[in-house]
Amino acid sequence: MTITASQIYARQAPRKVRLVANTVKSLPLADAFQQLGVINREASILVMKVLRQAVANATHNHGLKAEDLVIKSIRVDGGSVYKRFRAVSRGRAHSIMKKTCHVTVELMEKTDVVAKTDSVEKTENQAEVQAEAVTTAPKKAKKTRADK
Repeated sequence: MTITASQIYARQAPRKVRLVANTVKSLPLADAFQQLGVINREASILVMKVLRQAVANATHNHGLKAEDLVIKSIRVDGGSVYKRFRAVSRGRAHSIMKKTCHVTVELMEKTDVVAKTDSVEKTENQAEVQAEAVTTAPKKAKKTRADK
């Protein structure tokens, strides 16, 4: 089961939020919260809020425990850009782009992760068996000029 939480139109540049999201993406949930508490960036607050929201959705809506959850993915997409300008000398203007982003966190149960890794191992074993069958099959003799 996948539990999703998102924050859209957050007033931070997606590049800056991705830096934080990528550091936490592969960690267990408890370690992710500790790491986000230590990171000295404003984007870590945003990612932590969305992560907490996903955990709250799982516990409240689906009756799951926080210990049974793992991070499936954290996606940071670019949002709309607010275009402003700053007046400069000689009647000109410099553009200011105020970027926004959408942060999406997906959590899943640990049991789903174990089941998926088992199915991956089974498919790998099947592929090995098929590869062995192909290599042990008798090969056709090549035709030479004398045979033609």
